[in-house]
Amino acid sequence: MLFPTREPRLPTPEEALKGRPEPEFPLQERHTVLGTPLGGPYPAGLEVADFALGCFWGAERKFWQTEGVWTTLVGYQGGHTPHPAYEEVCSGLTGHTEVVRVVFDPAVVPYAALLKLFWESHNPTQGFRQGNDRGTQYRSAIHTHSPAQQTAAEASRESYQQVLHASGYGPITTEILPAGPFWYAEAYHQQYLDKNPAGYCGIGGTGVSCPTGITPGGS
Repeated sequence: MLFPTREPRLPTPEEALKGRPEPEFPLQERHTVLGTPLGGPYPAGLEVADFALGCFWGAERKFWQTEGVWTTLVGYQGGHTPHPAYEEVCSGLTGHTEVVRVVFDPAVVPYAALLKLFWESHNPTQGFRQGNDRGTQYRSAIHTHSPAQQTAAEASRESYQQVLHASGYGPITTEILPAGPFWYAEAYHQQYLDKNPAGYCGIGGTGVSCPTGITPGGS
């Protein structure tokens, strides 16, 4: 633990691990369920969305099971350390959160539908925790890839906050910010629950439905 006697907190750039200029491991070539390449460039017409909603093992499965999603992969985002390893992220010394990258066809599944799945698949009011998983790497976040995604994500947060409040939940703590560097995770994390069907899945929502038609635009 980074701060064992305190609540978890994000490290400053000066406190963060320095990382490395190149990854220590290659990206797995293809999705074990969908059969599509994990790395870009992706086919024309597809879009990219990045979501953090707790342990990325169960979170990734939520998205690869969605019609219109072309591929998914997991990695680390939102911190300071380039090319981090899983153990480094879990130490709290990189500042990253566990992220699912979703490559999707907006003609089949609009970004608004992915936002709805995101909100309903976890509890976005818990800060540096998701269920029994505690640490800064489990915080809720949306990393956007366009002004339209940013606007849609912010509008969806406002709408979902209203229904969560009516159900007795506190403020949403989800970060919404433009996407920075995405560092892919080790091969054994990619499609983990396909490789390990009985593996751990910490994903669980609040049971509160997210309103439909929650975005004023975007794909």
